[in-house]
Amino acid sequence: MPQLNFYKKLESESASFKPPYVIESGQGAYLKINGINKLNFCSSHYLGFAEDQRLKNAVCEAVQKYGVGTGYRTLAGTHTLHLELERAIAKFKGTEAAVIFTSAYMANAAAIQTILGKDDVVISDELNHASIIDAVRLSQVKNKLIYKHTDTNDLEEKLKEASIIIKPDGSKPLMLIVTDGVFSMDGDLAPLPEIVRLAKKYGALTMVDDAHGEGVLGKGGRGIVDHFDLVGEIDIEIGSLSKAFSVIGGFIAGKKTLIDYYNLKARQRLFSIALTIPDTAAALEAVNILLESDAPVKKLWENVNYLQKEFKRLGFDTGNSKTPIIPVMIGDEDKAKEFSAKLFEENVFATPIVFPMVAKGKARIRVIASASHSKNDLSKGIEAFGKIGKQMQII
Repeated sequence: MPQLNFYKKLESESASFKPPYVIESGQGAYLKINGINKLNFCSSHYLGFAEDQRLKNAVCEAVQKYGVGTGYRTLAGTHTLHLELERAIAKFKGTEAAVIFTSAYMANAAAIQTILGKDDVVISDELNHASIIDAVRLSQVKNKLIYKHTDTNDLEEKLKEASIIIKPDGSKPLMLIVTDGVFSMDGDLAPLPEIVRLAKKYGALTMVDDAHGEGVLGKGGRGIVDHFDLVGEIDIEIGSLSKAFSVIGGFIAGKKTLIDYYNLKARQRLFSIALTIPDTAAALEAVNILLESDAPVKKLWENVNYLQKEFKRLGFDTGNSKTPIIPVMIGDEDKAKEFSAKLFEENVFATPIVFPMVAKGKARIRVIASASHSKNDLSKGIEAFGKIGKQMQII
């Protein structure tokens, strides 16, 4: 029977599934796993907000005042906290307006699907996040051009190719250049200044997914656009509330006209429940903390710089990272898995990144620093890496 064959196929393909470790603590400098504290070198909570007392207090106060649930934004679900959060994000990012979604994945989908027709053009970096790839597929745009990773010469060739495309009605298509701001596997940056220059030259819109740049890059953690002094030059900025802000959700920031259009047309907003009260309150408090002080960002970068220096001192290859994402390159996939397992035995939790997340032969241990780490925490991690690196003849 087809049903039986279907479930047999699922069983066969799922046989290699390995359940993830179960965390028994908060997402701080250490994670409790099987009752043992493991140094947390793999969470994207860059600023340590996951256990921040101000966020906890904000959640408790909001829940006591408003309860938990919300609703559809277009019906009875737009809460005063949602509007406060959107205003705070726009102020933080230096844009005219912002709109929030239940995830950055949804924000990427909305950003592309809502403005592109099937005869328009999207030009995308080859290493863009899966949510961008899925968003392009969802848009059903026929003209999809991929340029080599951060290669602006190749991007210009794709723009030249796109500039001669004509829609069936004889009009010129909308061209959208899409890139991650920080690439999550290597920690390298998109060449935004050159992308903006080319976009203006060829009349294209620009979109940046800055999920790993918020709270990390720029003045006070305002992101990669601020980092390159391009505030107001990028059309669509996507952000995540689940990385540096340690909550859940995503947003689109840009000109008010654009955000009004997303509010009116984005299906991911129209047909999805809004962020809950506790999520919104926590995210708002996180943004407010950064609007008040850059101290958490400075602490993060002290830790990043120390880790980078120590990894290089030991002789590890950390690629071209310019961010708290530090890829410790191993190469061989089995060795990367073994290295991670040995780290776990040393009570250091750092996950292996292997194919298909990265190309074959490019396996690595992805280390992520946090403002919640003390220098002593980092030194413990470095000591474990050095010990295992020598044992396995990686260094």
